[in-house]
Amino acid sequence: MPEPLYHRDAYLRTFNSMVSGIDGDQLILEESAFYPRGGGQPSDRGTVEFDGVTGWVVDVRKKGADTSHTLEGDVPAAGQQVRCLIDWDLRYRYMRFHTALHIMSAVVLRDWGADVTGSNIADGGDKARMDFSLEGVRVNEILSEVERKVRAEVERELPLKTYQLERESAMKIPDLIRTHINLLPKNIRTVRIVEIDGLDIQADGGTHVANTREVGIVKVLSGANKGKMNRRIEIGFADPPTWGTNNRQQARV
Repeated sequence: MPEPLYHRDAYLRTFNSMVSGIDGDQLILEESAFYPRGGGQPSDRGTVEFDGVTGWVVDVRKKGADTSHTLEGDVPAAGQQVRCLIDWDLRYRYMRFHTALHIMSAVVLRDWGADVTGSNIADGGDKARMDFSLEGVRVNEILSEVERKVRAEVERELPLKTYQLERESAMKIPDLIRTHINLLPKNIRTVRIVEIDGLDIQADGGTHVANTREVGIVKVLSGANKGKMNRRIEIGFADPPTWGTNNRQQARV
């Protein structure tokens, strides 16, 4: 399968494509920069324009080998050329959160030796959370230290890069799979790597910012002890949001 547009360039806001399939309000594009829900990251939203009308992309999901875009409003015909716009403010907030979670997982692994048992970015991008295997630690006792250390890594202005490795080579990298259980499907032969220079390297399929400075000021919102082992840390941003809450907000070009 060709590399998705959102992997080639996470900052791509507009693109043209051809409709390769329609099933009711479900749209399949020949190529797409809309990120489908997965890996704890919500799907992108945006618009599809054609013949002077607009369809609103309200959900995106993987459907076998294809990516299915759920539309509200006008729906194009199969074979039609369309212009697509990503809801950029929302996508960029998801990118900042996803990178922030990678930073936090690296800090907690390095300083507390804990791996990840789950993570999620809230729809709408107002907060995100990560769960860790931290048996014997009261999470509220470490929250301020986690926040301080995450902010310190952001302030180091570390560049991020992504690349592909053959599975055999990738699996030789220590702590590449940060989750408590290896969720990498056995049929995946090439692994996408997200590396934060000098801090973190993980297998990951999401979208990220290009430098940690873009993450902004991370604020730990809360912590919770989830049973004997799991410890949850919820984060937000201390800087005020600049994105819109309207699902139909168009991306800035």
